[in-house]
Amino acid sequence: MRVVTWNLWWRFGPWEERQKAVRTVLRELRPDVVGLQEVWSADGVNLAAWLADELGLHWTWAASDASERWQRRLGRTGVEIGNAVLSRWPVTERAVLRLPAPADLDDGRLALYARLDAPGAPVPFFTAHLASPPHASAVRRDQLTALARFVAAHRDGTGFPPVVTGDFNAPPDADEVRLFGGVRTAPVVPGQVFFDAWEYADPAAPAATWNHDTPYARPGLGPAARIDYVHVGGPAGPGGLGTVLRAARAGHGAVDGVWPSDHAAVVADLASPATAPAPDTL
Repeated sequence: MRVVTWNLWWRFGPWEERQKAVRTVLRELRPDVVGLQEVWSADGVNLAAWLADELGLHWTWAASDASERWQRRLGRTGVEIGNAVLSRWPVTERAVLRLPAPADLDDGRLALYARLDAPGAPVPFFTAHLASPPHASAVRRDQLTALARFVAAHRDGTGFPPVVTGDFNAPPDADEVRLFGGVRTAPVVPGQVFFDAWEYADPAAPAATWNHDTPYARPGLGPAARIDYVHVGGPAGPGGLGTVLRAARAGHGAVDGVWPSDHAAVVADLASPATAPAPDTL
């Protein structure tokens, strides 16, 4: 099962050209499921719906209830922002978690859960977008605590371990990311741990998903870092279900002269009896 996570940089920059570049990258990757953050909806068009139609996938999305805070940055009203899931298989269940944040940093971040009707074993899939300020580690800690409990409430009833994707806006050694993983410190939910798929990547591969090579990234916001994740619950399911086989970046270059986003995507292939071998593109 091929999993992708990608922050699509909402409606910033040359967004019309960028959405076509995003489509091109995803079409080449042929994912089974995609977790998306900063997805826009405006004027009767939803980016997730458009991508799903172009790629022949199912989709679901959840809108932020604070889109107006983002709209002020665009200088335009009427554009929503949210998270989305694209899936090769139907979505049979969904739920949304509003992530906690103090009033001065609350711009409507959320987590979206979708249960995917994959052959062999349903997949409990999640995608989240955490607070971005560099000084907000404590806020992200609270958000990941809430996310871990949200996962625990929706993971049962299948042999496939939960798959949690998203833009965590924090590097792997940050307190909040370590807390969520529950391997290098005590987990939020006793007995619930998550493996970072990137630990199965080529150690020599460039890892930064927010990188100054991207023309949209502002160096003043901090150094290049790996802040986007695919996490898989451990241990693996029966017969090794959900075991990470490999991981890599994608979307980290220009497509027909246009960079798709200010983030690179993360791609992970997971062991699953339900899918044909993934294309050899990692």
